[in-house]
Amino acid sequence: MKIAFLGPEASFTQLAAIQLFPEEELIPQPNILDCFKAVEKGEVKKAVVPLENSIEGTVSMTLDYLYKTPGIKILAEAVMPIAHHLMVHPDSHSGSVKKIYSHPQALAQSFHFLDTHFKEVPKQDFSSTAAAARYVSENPDRNLAAVANQFAANLYGLKIIHHNIHDFEQNHTRFIIISKDPESYENENLRVLGEKSGLLVTLPEDHAGGLHQVLSVFAWRKMNLSKIESRTLKTGLGNYFFFINVVGKWESALHHNALEELKALHAETYFLGNYKEFGLES
Repeated sequence: MKIAFLGPEASFTQLAAIQLFPEEELIPQPNILDCFKAVEKGEVKKAVVPLENSIEGTVSMTLDYLYKTPGIKILAEAVMPIAHHLMVHPDSHSGSVKKIYSHPQALAQSFHFLDTHFKEVPKQDFSSTAAAARYVSENPDRNLAAVANQFAANLYGLKIIHHNIHDFEQNHTRFIIISKDPESYENENLRVLGEKSGLLVTLPEDHAGGLHQVLSVFAWRKMNLSKIESRTLKTGLGNYFFFINVVGKWESALHHNALEELKALHAETYFLGNYKEFGLES
């Protein structure tokens, strides 16, 4: 079975995918959109993409494509600790780094360290931490550095000059498995952290109390919401859809009736699935 992931090789998403699908063929994709397209077109069975980081928040591109890609379901969530390191080519002079490359979130998560120790060194966004590491390995004469993980340093033969440069110890990223098939995902080798359901809700129109009406559907049923986040519909200012997580199983008539009440309120609702959350190793 083919599984897409946000690449290239040695990305944090690959580390997650390896633990989630240790026996499957993993296919790197250059960006999150290509992961969704590969699933939508049937080129792969499933894909692993990042959803949220504990420091930088939600990966907005993932939320947007969950909304824009009809038929996509979430099969599972997985949480992995994130460790960032600063690495250079072994032939470079580590004391004279000319430029630092990484994914925007990795640079943001290491902002204070980089600002303290490499304040005058330009930082440049790259498509992923692993791609930044590969670029540094391909340019040994330019004294470049990358913020990436240990796997990337090993794969591309780079030397780590500063370990664990992320600003907060509790740095975790949440990944999701997406698929067109609403099957369940189980893995006896991973810790189960909990269970939840995902919903995408669009209000029918902008009116006073509209969001309150939607939330009251869950409130009076005592359905615990662990997350509610708005994203712009890109159709004009003030137009949003909402990503909602409901804690626990989704199997009783009470829960299904909640969808019917949302429908009666003329709120467009898409059920992403009920799925488990797993814990991964760094």
